[in-house]
Amino acid sequence: MKKFPKLIQCDRRGQIIIPKDIRSELKIDESTGFWVYSIDNEGLFLKKVDSAPLEQHDKAISELEAKSGKIGVDNKNIKKSIEKYKKTKEGKLDLI
Repeated sequence: MKKFPKLIQCDRRGQIIIPKDIRSELKIDESTGFWVYSIDNEGLFLKKVDSAPLEQHDKAISELEAKSGKIGVDNKNIKKSIEKYKKTKEGKLDLI
C-alpha cells in the first residue's frame, strides 16, 4: 500500500470512488459492504464488512423456508436459490 493520502472527490449523488490499488489490496469488489461511521467535524470512517459463508445464515434461511407460504414464495424456489449460491465461488450471501 502506498503510504501517502489520495485526494478523491464526492459527486453530486454523494458517491466516492475508492482508488483501484486500495480496492485490490483490500479485496473490495462490487458487492463488498461497509459500516459507515461519522466522525464529528472530521469526516467518515469506512469499515469493510466481510460476507459470511451461507452456512452461517442457517437460522435466517430456516425462517424464510418456514414462512415462504405466508409471503407467497414457492419453497422449491428458495431451496433452488440456496443451492445456486452454495455453488458460487465464495458461497456467500450479498449484503445490501
